[in-house]
Amino acid sequence: MPASEIVSRGKQGDELPVIGITMGDAAGIGPEIILKALSDPRLSSVCKPIIIGDAAFLRKTAESLKIPFEYSIVSGSEKFPESFPAIYDLQNLPPDLKMGLLSADAGKAAGEYIETAVGLWRKGWLNAIATAPLNKKSLSLGGYAFPGHTEFLAKLTDTSEFAMSFFAGKLRVVLLTTHLPLLDAIAHVKREPLIDLIRFVDGTLSKILKKRVRIAVAGLNPHASEGGLFGSEEAREIAPAIAECAGKYGIDVTGPYSPDTIFLRGFRGEFDAVIACYHDQATIAVKSLSFGEGVNVTL
Repeated sequence: MPASEIVSRGKQGDELPVIGITMGDAAGIGPEIILKALSDPRLSSVCKPIIIGDAAFLRKTAESLKIPFEYSIVSGSEKFPESFPAIYDLQNLPPDLKMGLLSADAGKAAGEYIETAVGLWRKGWLNAIATAPLNKKSLSLGGYAFPGHTEFLAKLTDTSEFAMSFFAGKLRVVLLTTHLPLLDAIAHVKREPLIDLIRFVDGTLSKILKKRVRIAVAGLNPHASEGGLFGSEEAREIAPAIAECAGKYGIDVTGPYSPDTIFLRGFRGEFDAVIACYHDQATIAVKSLSFGEGVNVTL
């Protein structure tokens, strides 16, 4: 959703939303892409950004990039920022952190940025949260047993219904399974979870897009099993789930479609959402069609 469409929660005094931006894994690209994004004046015209991170590390990164460092800095003991862009400074990184390497320090800090951002949202400071990339291994080394942002945010917000998705222009892809080994992901392609996901996607995207949405479901196997020739999951699990959602709940959902074409059709606007069976089925399509433009959205 465009930032201009998000309604202020009242603390800010105007209609520009306040967006919390978590710094992500400091040993990765997060600090660099945040600073480069915030140097673009278009961003300040649509939101008030607050980086949740380490101010000293961001300052050092800005110096290396030759980007002006003009931020108001606040910490946990201070009031809501009076000017933007701002940094909510956790001061939680060692000064000698090595770039490009797995690090428990960076993983722990990245987890703390997410926890803090959700806390600020609960306080009414933030309208939404945008997240720079995590390194899942570093996050684990830092003591956080989550496979990614989706599950982490769901836990922190006490959310039982949620989904990982990717938005790239007209293409919106929602995942049935997320960070699982491929054999495990295949075993999780079942009728009931798919029914739950289709209903969730229909309800959620209808609110976001403010219209009745068209949902397509990708098959699991080559050519969606070619009538059972290349697998049984489509006939046994996927098609019955689609039929129940369409018949019992009146959802505009069709499939299963051959995975090698359905994402392009979604990209062209034939559907409002495509449900993918597993992680790389979704991400290969999204990144091939819109690398550098698509965003991961936690629904």
